[in-house]
Amino acid sequence: MQMDGDQSNNIEDRRGDGGGFGGGGLGGGGFPVPMGGGGGGLFKGGFGLVAFVVIAMIMGADPGAILSDIAGGGGGTSSYAPAPSSASRTPGTPAPAGDAETQFVSRVLKSTEDVWQDIFRDMGRQYRDPKLVLFRGATRTECGVGQSAMGPFYCPADQRVYLDLGFFDELARRFRAPGQFPQAYVIAHEIGHHVQNLLGISGKVQQMQRSMSKRDANALSVRTELQADCFAGVWANRADRQRGGRMIDDKDVDQALAAASAIGDDALQKQSQGRIVPDSFTHGTSAQRARWFRKGLATGDPRQCDTFRAQQL
Repeated sequence: MQMDGDQSNNIEDRRGDGGGFGGGGLGGGGFPVPMGGGGGGLFKGGFGLVAFVVIAMIMGADPGAILSDIAGGGGGTSSYAPAPSSASRTPGTPAPAGDAETQFVSRVLKSTEDVWQDIFRDMGRQYRDPKLVLFRGATRTECGVGQSAMGPFYCPADQRVYLDLGFFDELARRFRAPGQFPQAYVIAHEIGHHVQNLLGISGKVQQMQRSMSKRDANALSVRTELQADCFAGVWANRADRQRGGRMIDDKDVDQALAAASAIGDDALQKQSQGRIVPDSFTHGTSAQRARWFRKGLATGDPRQCDTFRAQQL
């Protein structure tokens, strides 16, 4: 993957702040991948259906959702513990000049900003850039205490993506998805949740899920996460075109599809518990995640990411 160009000014580096926060988890859009080889809970996401304008049914992460634990086959829950409002104002520190990983993340973030600003402009709307917070171990968010074990996640309350770079090591070693493009896909997926949130979907979806059974709420979450995968593909298509087709090649695409497949609900459940419980899925199967990412990548059109009206996921 050739990721050059400008870096974003919206990186907030908290890696020197330390962690050690205990207590509640949080909900929202993210990757259900436990870090550290089995420690900690899985990150849960969940949102749902809404009519959309031009960009097609975009929704946001729901910090109040209480969904089943993917790895536990529905046996656990994630509780929302509000953090002090000052959390979002924690000052960040500039990324070290020689920190290649941070520079890469910053360039990917800038690329997502450019792509979604163009898309929103075409819609007659204004895109608000999110912040991307780098942290180690744990950090406070407006959605509660974020922990590395949750994997990357988006908090709609403070419009921030949270990322422990150690997740990329897990992606390469444990899930056999090395390379920079899978890392970019992960970031673009979380930005997809930010895009969903900007259209004011989260509150409506949260209300819908409150009146649903856990099974139905999980099914709605799956469609939301698959749409974020599709939006990640849309970003990749548009960003590659902006760079004259020089950003990604077939190997990059294969690596990203491998990443999407490795973190499907079925693959994670089989790995963690040896059996698959479809009713507890909240992110989609390996085949579904790869399919919707590929659809966004092939079309570059967010209107094609209509997971909520799709007969087949």
